[in-house]
Amino acid sequence: MKYAVTLWFWVVFLLTAPVLFTLGALLLVVTYPFDRDRRLLHSLVCRWCYGLWLHASPGWRTRIEGRERIPPGPCVMVVNHQSAADILAVMGLFHPYKFVAKASLFSLPLVGWMMTLLAYVPIVRGSSTAMNQLLDPCRRWLRRGMPVLIFPEGTYSKGGQLLPFKRGAFQLALEEHVPVVPVVVEGTPGLLDGDGPWMSPTASIRVRVLPALPPESFGPDSQALATQVRTLFEQTLAKTG
Repeated sequence: MKYAVTLWFWVVFLLTAPVLFTLGALLLVVTYPFDRDRRLLHSLVCRWCYGLWLHASPGWRTRIEGRERIPPGPCVMVVNHQSAADILAVMGLFHPYKFVAKASLFSLPLVGWMMTLLAYVPIVRGSSTAMNQLLDPCRRWLRRGMPVLIFPEGTYSKGGQLLPFKRGAFQLALEEHVPVVPVVVEGTPGLLDGDGPWMSPTASIRVRVLPALPPESFGPDSQALATQVRTLFEQTLAKTG
């Protein structure tokens, strides 16, 4: 069954991704004069990717909780990283944000091109300039009132275990004095273990937005804040693990 589901997903993806890119490019041309943050384009992409691709199999179930907890205005949304499917899962938040992703994704046909149209933020992991690649564009977006979404682990483990948090996202929140919004993702390894290649015919995915942490509650520095937030993720995952 997993072979049939995997084949079906890729048929759906390959047939619809060019349509999404074409519609997205046209929408950007039409709306750019009054929507330079590309909120409308982001909204289209989220609804398409979450509604169509993450529900390509009738056995894939998703539940999104706590959308109303995302504050208006700029914030740093931090998400635990369990598998490649996390990217589609968080699109179900239907909230504007700029997504920070590894630079290699931006070179992928269609998907990478769309990420470029959306003005998402590329970062070369492990480079000496990685921190500035993250902080500089994210600062600009936050100052325009746009949230940014970051996987603070930087990558995912094969078993979906929580990895150490890098401090970049938390340094950003401290410097810009904006809330940190923890978003807990569970169940995506059940759909796609790491990079695949096979997909399960059934999966139960849960995305939970936890209460935002106001700047007044932050630890004294970025490492302390990273530890504080990671402990919150550990406690939340332990309750449902």
